[in-house]
Amino acid sequence: GAGVTVTLMSWNITFYTIWQMVEMHEMIPGKRFDRYHELGQYAFGDKLGLWIVVPQQIIVEVSTCIIYMVTGGKSLKKFQEILFPNAKPIKLTYFIMIFSSFQFVLSHLPNFNSISSVSFVAAILSMTYSAIAWTVSLKELGKSEREVSYGPKSEKISDNVFMFLSPLGNVAFAYAGHNVVLEIQATIPSTEDAPSKKAMWKGVFTAYIIVALCYLPVAFIGYWVFGNGVDDNILLTLHRPTWLIATANIFVVAHVIGSYQVSFAIFNYSQSSL
Repeated sequence: GAGVTVTLMSWNITFYTIWQMVEMHEMIPGKRFDRYHELGQYAFGDKLGLWIVVPQQIIVEVSTCIIYMVTGGKSLKKFQEILFPNAKPIKLTYFIMIFSSFQFVLSHLPNFNSISSVSFVAAILSMTYSAIAWTVSLKELGKSEREVSYGPKSEKISDNVFMFLSPLGNVAFAYAGHNVVLEIQATIPSTEDAPSKKAMWKGVFTAYIIVALCYLPVAFIGYWVFGNGVDDNILLTLHRPTWLIATANIFVVAHVIGSYQVSFAIFNYSQSSL
């Protein structure tokens, strides 16, 4: 259907565009475009390049930060509800604040290399909770007490349009690294015999294969099993086995903590303006 088509198209489009960025990093002999806005300035001029690139980059990165905070807060809340089902309900706002406190500390680290170990652990946990999500979903196949529906949730066109656009944002959530791919490549040594794009492309290719193996089964199997009743975070839909779902939600928290630093570029903008 349309959802599968859009998901696969997004993967292919972003895979192609990130390859272009890796190639353009050193497309001018003797010069490296280490920042997104530097590439924009080369393409559109010093002033126009900044106005075209920087606002869009800020919007995307701020939005990503917000999504990560909400996702981390929801997962913390789910974890608390599973472990303490009879406890007094706590507002989601407080869980978001708890998650943000971790990010406040990590945001002061100087560069990507300083969080390499955190990012590595986050990647491992991402693969783990993704596997938990789709395997547990398969186990729930046919056990749902309510009828599974694949049609629109609402009879109102406006509601359905909003519910169509909202998942597109969730799809984009998986590809936030585009905004900082040049900054990451800038940390890789480069020579004429061994340009940085070779090592970078190997890393990008591996990362995208992992993204496909992790997230595509979650998306397809989750929708197949639960239909339009699935939450944007499928782990919020799952409830059994409780210990496994609780563990998976903590893995999500750790993952977004490690991934939050894709917004280092906006941190640099903020610091340079002070």
